[in-house]
Amino acid sequence: MAMQDTLHALTDPTRREILNLLKQSRMSAGDIVKNFSVSGAAISRHLSVLKEAGLIRDEREGKFIYYELNTTVLEEIMLWMSELKGE
Repeated sequence: MAMQDTLHALTDPTRREILNLLKQSRMSAGDIVKNFSVSGAAISRHLSVLKEAGLIRDEREGKFIYYELNTTVLEEIMLWMSELKGE
């Protein structure tokens, strides 16, 4: 996955809020939807963008899909930004 996909995914405030929710713990899609006033389909699209960018992972358990942060990608971005800054 390209860094531009990751940076694009981070530009949307709803996606950033999803990442903040997942910072606490992994969550099902239904639990994520409860935190927003947009449709489940809209949240599903946001989750797809985050997954395509490598920012989250999903795991199916029975009839539920659980999402969690993929901190590896975030660490790579932070390292790149630190290097860009000259640290």
